[in-house]
Amino acid sequence: MSPHKIALLPAVAAAVLSAQTVRDVLQTITGTRQLQDSKVSPDGRWLAWTVSLLNPDKTASRNSEIWLLDLSRPGAAAKKLQETKPHAEHSIAFSPDSKEIAFLSDIEKSGQFQLFLASTGGGVPKRLTSLTGFLKTPQWSPDGKQIAILFTENAPGDLSPIEPAIKELGSVDKHIFEQRLSLVDANSGQVRQITPPDTYVYEYDWAPNGGRLAYTASRGTGSNNWYIAQLFAITVPAGQISLVHKPPAQIANPRWSPDGKQIAFIAGIMGDENDAGGDIYAVPATGGTPVNLTPGRKSSPSWLQWMRNGKILFAETVDGGTALAWLNPADRTSESIWKGDETLRAGDGAVSVSDDGKTFATVRNSWTMVPEVWAGPPDTWSLRTHVNAALKPLWGRSEKLHWTSDGMSIQGWLLYPADYSPAKKYPLVVSVHGGPASTKKSAWPFGHFDMSVLSSQGYFVLFPNPRGSYGSGDKFTRANVKDFGHGDLRDIEAGVDQVTARLRIDANQIGIAGWSYGGYMAMWAVTQSQRFRAAVAGAGIADWQSYYGENRIDKWMLPYFGATVYDDPAIYARSSPIAYIKNVRTPTLLLVGDSDAECPPPQSYEFWHALRTLGVETQLVIYLGEGHAVHKPEHQMDIMKRTIAWFQVHLRGFESHR
Repeated sequence: MSPHKIALLPAVAAAVLSAQTVRDVLQTITGTRQLQDSKVSPDGRWLAWTVSLLNPDKTASRNSEIWLLDLSRPGAAAKKLQETKPHAEHSIAFSPDSKEIAFLSDIEKSGQFQLFLASTGGGVPKRLTSLTGFLKTPQWSPDGKQIAILFTENAPGDLSPIEPAIKELGSVDKHIFEQRLSLVDANSGQVRQITPPDTYVYEYDWAPNGGRLAYTASRGTGSNNWYIAQLFAITVPAGQISLVHKPPAQIANPRWSPDGKQIAFIAGIMGDENDAGGDIYAVPATGGTPVNLTPGRKSSPSWLQWMRNGKILFAETVDGGTALAWLNPADRTSESIWKGDETLRAGDGAVSVSDDGKTFATVRNSWTMVPEVWAGPPDTWSLRTHVNAALKPLWGRSEKLHWTSDGMSIQGWLLYPADYSPAKKYPLVVSVHGGPASTKKSAWPFGHFDMSVLSSQGYFVLFPNPRGSYGSGDKFTRANVKDFGHGDLRDIEAGVDQVTARLRIDANQIGIAGWSYGGYMAMWAVTQSQRFRAAVAGAGIADWQSYYGENRIDKWMLPYFGATVYDDPAIYARSSPIAYIKNVRTPTLLLVGDSDAECPPPQSYEFWHALRTLGVETQLVIYLGEGHAVHKPEHQMDIMKRTIAWFQVHLRGFESHR
């Protein structure tokens, strides 16, 4: 079913979606230029970043360009790394001496990225590789003679599980692409793949002496086995591999100690790649028992860098915001550097930092702060870009909330209607984040499913971080194990109770929405409660039993359910919306990509089919060529318009106009 074949609801098309405010807010979101990287050079002199271009229709495209700024020259203007036709480039890596930049670009063939070198002093960049496949995450060796890179030979593109799944025909066991750790000679461009051909590598780090690399990897399909990756070390150039740690839980972000004797990493129950959370551990580089360096911490460390001074710089999710801190591994004490109710992003982590630990770079953003690059010491950040300066928030003010559920403290965010007046009554929509191990922070709205857009239309929007979320410690993140839907829905409803008790919210105008695990929670909520009068479930999960055999990332489920569906089907059925489907009375809109490997379309189809059979108003829209993440601007716009339409009709009473 293609989205263009299903017309928008007539009432909204006439009465709502023609409003200038709707067009403005949607264009503000889709027209935000994304800053994907921000990197500071090892010597602290240079700052580089990647920024997306805009299509003629003023929406952000996947084309991008790299800019470079000399921080040692006050008032200096930034310059493009390449002055040429539109193309995509990203993944910035400064050489150890700060004189060169390695980066990926598809300037010669659209979609086929190669490794390039550019001098910080200027000149035409040099192409180093001529590979066929997918390249990712370049990182220089300490001596500057080699560049390590992750390379998936002959892969048609990014095989991340959020991207459109490869259509499988014939023997599906043959459709396995392995991402291997490879070394590129920085002078000649010669490439050597050094990890085994049956092993998929996720993350890696050079040892300080350049004689070894640490990496996380597993055998088999990469998108699935991220959740069970182990920690290895490999010698250079001999290629001898040793198993450093076989973890009982997920691990991420391996980093060597400056003396090369230990490797630090983050471990915990997590979500997808690039969304880590847990505790920080250190293990001997030769193998042994890891030591928890942050036991009992009431936050979720998400990224780390072991600095030359022996301390670990780390970022953490805490109380719905972001913080930076120093950790002393010797005595496990920590010192806060910066904390804010906002989101930080610097390519492969929260921040980039110079070797002396004095100059930081990141992309900062929040509901009131457009995404821009900032640099300097965290206590005196300096704004360095103005690519989104023309954008203004078209949504209301935000408020941080706390409430109690089952004896636990729950945090969330409330976005007020843009036209808020204490004298008026308003509808409320609950927006549940994905994961479940993730969190909702204050962030500038972007992408295909951000319910902040509803604030501009006169809604309160509640963003809860229920049990299972990051931000309150590892125990809290594990609190929904073997209990999907049950405890977290109680947390959400307790938040709704608090908000409706103190603000003028119409109890007959409460809705719920979510994508991924949030889509599951929307499906689940309408089977458990009648308080939600409208629902939008994006990429949801209707039946955990059938989902286990349909999705391509089933390894994430074992830590949560405790067994496979074949060994304990009852625990899966207990949390499946389809088992309670006859309770549903709520009009529900279902949205999904046709090539979603994480939450396959049959899950949405199953829920839609059941609602149609039972006479509950529903609509299913499937987006051609989209995976778990929706990229095409026209599809992003369509999803947001349909979501607004659904809530306007079913919460605001436009039914009579149809």
